[in-house]
Amino acid sequence: MMSILNRHAYAVAAFAAMAAFLWLVPEAFAHGIAGKDADFVANAQGVHIFPYLYLGAKHMVTGYDHLLFILGVIFFLYRLSHVALYVTLFSIGHSLTLLIGVLGGIHVDSYLVDAIIGLSVVYKAFDNLGGFRTVFGFQPNTKIAVLGFGLAHGFGLATKVQALAPSRDGLITNIVSFNVGVEIGQLIALSLILVFMLWWRGTKSFAHYAIAANVAILVAGFLLTEYQLAGYFLQPGV
Repeated sequence: MMSILNRHAYAVAAFAAMAAFLWLVPEAFAHGIAGKDADFVANAQGVHIFPYLYLGAKHMVTGYDHLLFILGVIFFLYRLSHVALYVTLFSIGHSLTLLIGVLGGIHVDSYLVDAIIGLSVVYKAFDNLGGFRTVFGFQPNTKIAVLGFGLAHGFGLATKVQALAPSRDGLITNIVSFNVGVEIGQLIALSLILVFMLWWRGTKSFAHYAIAANVAILVAGFLLTEYQLAGYFLQPGV
């Protein structure tokens, strides 16, 4: 028993160290649209389907907060039909708010949205650990929660695009392309995560480290939330 607890402690410590590095050097892990990609979005005129497909896929594949949430969602899902259901709910949520946010001109503070996204990671890890039943004596509807947090993730995607003030010329086609790219990126990331999880579940270490892994995801979610809230309160005018 003690050796298992020690392994859990080592796993949590290692992840906490990585998360602390994420806190101290956030630029190294930034998943916004930057550099040449940002210049393209800010200056492009007209319809650009394939570049926006690429940008959407790239943003999702490099979006550590989105990936942590997806990992938490599928962590204990063993049937592909269940994986498909939850991922579809998440996709519907973030697709709606991405399109509505950008095309409808709905602006939300990016720090607050990203803080909610961090809390979505906390929620799923806490749920995986049985925290709601143990601490509060009830179990939230996981389908509604995944859909709801999907809406928040979509607004997070929207704020990254809105910050660059893309041209209205061809905007509908470009944002739809970006959304399709996000779905492609999500499918790529999900496939890799599923391959890893299928392999890991077939080893003895899964039973030893599953709890520690979710504690680590929980810690990462809190750090992401704290970082975004700090950014919100430290920005000028708040």
